[in-house]
Amino acid sequence: MKLANVLRAATAMSVITTCAAYAETLTIATVNNGDMIRMQGYTEDFTAKTGHEVEWVTLEENVLRQRVTTDITTKGGAFDIMTIGMYETPIWGANGWLVPLDDLSAEYDVDDILPAMRAGLSHEGTLFAAPFYGESSMIMYRTDLMEAAGLEMPDAPTWQFIREAAAAMTDRDNEINGICLRGKAGWGEGGAFITVTGNSFGARWFDEDWNAQFDQPEWAEALNFYVGMMEESGPPGYATNGFNENLSLFQQGKCGMWIDATVAASFVTNPDDSTVADKVGFALAPNSEGVDKKSNWLWAWALAIPAGTQKADAAKEFIEWATSKEYIELVAGNEGWANVPPGARTSLYENENYQSVPFAKMTLDSIQAADPTNPTVKPVPYVGIQFVAIPEFAGIATEVSQEFSAAYAGQQSVEEALEKAQAITNDAMEAAGYR
Repeated sequence: MKLANVLRAATAMSVITTCAAYAETLTIATVNNGDMIRMQGYTEDFTAKTGHEVEWVTLEENVLRQRVTTDITTKGGAFDIMTIGMYETPIWGANGWLVPLDDLSAEYDVDDILPAMRAGLSHEGTLFAAPFYGESSMIMYRTDLMEAAGLEMPDAPTWQFIREAAAAMTDRDNEINGICLRGKAGWGEGGAFITVTGNSFGARWFDEDWNAQFDQPEWAEALNFYVGMMEESGPPGYATNGFNENLSLFQQGKCGMWIDATVAASFVTNPDDSTVADKVGFALAPNSEGVDKKSNWLWAWALAIPAGTQKADAAKEFIEWATSKEYIELVAGNEGWANVPPGARTSLYENENYQSVPFAKMTLDSIQAADPTNPTVKPVPYVGIQFVAIPEFAGIATEVSQEFSAAYAGQQSVEEALEKAQAITNDAMEAAGYR
């Protein structure tokens, strides 16, 4: 018996030593959005289960994109996991810059990922990033202000109704802006928003021969409409407002309407953070009158492993933990079902507990209404709704969004911004060999 006990103790010590020997410290780059901040608070659960430690690099959205893009293109090796999205993932996967996620465990249940999310994070059928959360965009509005204005939000509103309602809800004396929308430069910030707005007015980035289309009347109509509405009913300094700035304004009760990521619904309805939590309604993103194309996008903030990391196995363990059904249950148990990361798994929308969350159905409806293969009214040679899925797009659209933001700030006219956007885009596409 003594020998057996000694052997058992030696075996146990060997297991502990082996686990310690393989424990890693993972460096993860992520965006400073609410769900990602929440995830960091649960990291101890991951460490307790695996022994791996985590170091977070949390960045504003535009800065994150710059840092991870620079790191992966230069093989800098600063990160073991990157938070990226549907634009980068297929392109970087095709270039061999990401570790394929084709060997995740059976318990993880890859097939449970919503088809739209899985397709957008794959290249030629191989998954290269796992969605932490998925989103489309929709209208969030103050039900009390809408009622006071004598209006009722349609299930499928037009931009023209939104502008009318925004003007009716605006109360400058009490710092209430009828509408809060992104104007911040950056292809994924204000650039994403004005692109889907353009789609809903019949505009497009390129024709079928890759010629820029900013000299077409649809873009002039969309941009002039946006600027006019924001000058009438938007907050001061909207040219520098992005997701987080508008979220803060809405939570403070300073917005009648906000059109943005569906993931924001849990934050504007959380009474711990939002002063208007019990006065929020939801509707599908608008289209322009006579145009059968809504201004909603499709996106996932997802976790991917750069091909140069020496810690791929540990990184996969983290991704399985953070994007699993079990993680959703962990958050639900501590913070309620309304606060779990949305839009990524089919099973979440089949869960009766989640079905009772007031924005769950609208989120799923918005995601399912988004079609990246058919993003515009007129035919185009690209896929992607709020972006064009080509490597050159991020650089081009960042410059274009800067010109648009300058117009929002009154530094140039809409016509000047569109003229510059046309030249920037055509010059870049010619240099890249598209034309």
